[in-house]
Amino acid sequence: MFIGHWAPALAVAAKRPAPTLGVLMIAGQLIDWAFFSFHLAGIEHMRFTPGISAMNPMDLYHMPYSHSLAGAAGFGLALAACVWLAIRDRTAALLAAAVVVSHWFIDLLVHVPDLTLAGSPPKLGLGLWNHPAIEMPLELGITFGALWLYARHRRPMPVRLWTFAALLLALQAFNWFVPPPPEATPSNSVMAIAAYGLVTLVAVWMGKSARAPA
Repeated sequence: MFIGHWAPALAVAAKRPAPTLGVLMIAGQLIDWAFFSFHLAGIEHMRFTPGISAMNPMDLYHMPYSHSLAGAAGFGLALAACVWLAIRDRTAALLAAAVVVSHWFIDLLVHVPDLTLAGSPPKLGLGLWNHPAIEMPLELGITFGALWLYARHRRPMPVRLWTFAALLLALQAFNWFVPPPPEATPSNSVMAIAAYGLVTLVAVWMGKSARAPA
């Protein structure tokens, strides 16, 4: 999954004024923000192994902190604490944590076995990356279904909504169809972090034109 991780963020933002859409967008990809930051720091590791799955050549062979269920829960609690300290809204804090943890469960559907419960084997993953005819419509369906829900309830300016939708679609197409580099380098992580940041900024821009939830 790539853009699919933002589906829970958009669904929550459709009905809730807090946490903000920007916070929720960060929550949806916080686990990958962490992984690529850890990759840059040499704490977690990946390589490109063509054929490891039908859709994704990333061999995520060492990510015990960012992509364990315990790690996801820890990041969720950390973000929840930040939200609670900022706005003293317990429900908003819990929703932010839930969106963070949703990342692990969505990954569980698509990853080949490389996820863990607490950083050590067994490694888990149901492997929908090996079934493009299922994974691709699933990812597009949950993402744009959630965006439709957000648009229906929040009514952002159409030009901002369509810009955001086009950006999601373009980045997903890049993720699916552009050949990967021959090896994992720091530039791969920088590019991923930049993509997450760009989507978050455009989401915030879109959200500024939206009405308050009913």
